[in-house]
Parts: sequence; C-alpha cells; structure tokens
Amino acid sequence: MPDTAGRPTRRPTGRLAQLVAPSHAAVLVQEMQRGVVGAASGLPALAEAGHAIGLIGQVAAVLRAARTAGVTVVHCTAENLPGGLGVNRNARVFAAARKAGLENAPGSDSVRPVPELGPEPGDVVLPRLHGLSPMTGSPLDNLLRNDGVTTVVVVGVSLNVAIPNLVFDAVNRSYQVVVVSDAVVGVPVEYGRQVVANSLSLVATVASTDEVVAAWTSTGTPSPAVDGSGA
Repeated sequence: MPDTAGRPTRRPTGRLAQLVAPSHAAVLVQEMQRGVVGAASGLPALAEAGHAIGLIGQVAAVLRAARTAGVTVVHCTAENLPGGLGVNRNARVFAAARKAGLENAPGSDSVRPVPELGPEPGDVVLPRLHGLSPMTGSPLDNLLRNDGVTTVVVVGVSLNVAIPNLVFDAVNRSYQVVVVSDAVVGVPVEYGRQVVANSLSLVATVASTDEVVAAWTSTGTPSPAVDGSGA
C-alpha cells in the first residue's frame, strides 16, 4: 500500500497492529494548537521546526487513519484560567511562556487545534490547566481507563519537555505507549530525534506515521516495524 507521500510502504508487525487496535487505543495530540505550532505561534522556533519536518501533515495523516479505524482522538491542549489562577510559576519554561505572550485563555484562538487537525466530530478536546502533562494536569488518565484504553499513540510537541513528560507519565501508569517518530518534534530538530532514539525508545514502541497508518488500514502478512518497547 502507498504511504502518506504516495510511496510503497512495508506493512506493520502483528505486535504493532495489536498494540494500536481500535478496541483499546487512543491518539493523544499534544499541544498541536494555534498558539504553539500555528501561524501565530508564540514559540516561533518550535513552529519552524514543525514546519521543517512537515509535522502538521504527518499528524493529520495519523488522525485521518485513526478516525477511519474508530480510534479515539484526544486533542490535549494547554489553557490558563482567567487571572492566571493556579498556573505554575516554579520553572523557567513557564516564565518563558508568559514572556512569549502565551496566555492561552479559554476560548481564544491560541488554544484551538490548528485547523488542519480538526477537531472533527467524535474528537475530544481536553484542556490542561496546570503542569506539563495531560496525565496529571487534566482528567485524561481516568477518562482513558474508564474507556478501556491500554495503549496511547503520542503525536505533537515538544520533544524538549512535554512529550517525554507525557510518555513517562503514561508508562508509569501502565499504558503501552507508541511514539510516532515523524509526528513529534523538538528544538533543535536533531536534538528531538536523539531524545526519541536514546530515551523514549527505551520505554515506548517507536514507529513512523506510515507504519501506524498501515496498522489501522492494511491487510495480509506484515513485515517488521520499529519496536522500542523491548517487550
């Protein structure tokens, strides 16, 4: 079958297909919102890095396949309550976000998913009001458990802080994690790739967009995908 660029692609392993089976998987879209990776981003270096690797297009391909297969799509956005109630002030990253003008007021353009990604009917938009991870800053964990989700497929930004935080939080809560290697990015881009190769691959299954899409759409005998879980 062709990949997202129209080229032939290999089929996924049976293990990957089992991991991301629609009966127990959900896609977590980390901070792919207009104020972060959109045209009006308050973090231009990150938005540029995403543009350089075609991040939005890769994430869109994952989401299209997920929706078609019946996999839940959760847009994990970052919002701040009016007046800054409860916002974190205990790390440089939070000060930098305020300096960049990332107020992330509920209902503002900055917190909406970039239009290429939806939300589509059936998607869930779940704001995080504090911290660095939706697993602790929102009701995400409880909602996934109540829905029988055991595998989370992670896409979005950034590999500097939020994505590792989300992956480790999910692993610590006994989820299987699949990191879509070309649908995540950090600054610099090569640093982000090293984070995936040298850290996230130790605790998660690492697969490309095409491999994950194929796992939801292909038939027949699969051939090997990248599996970093060690299981």
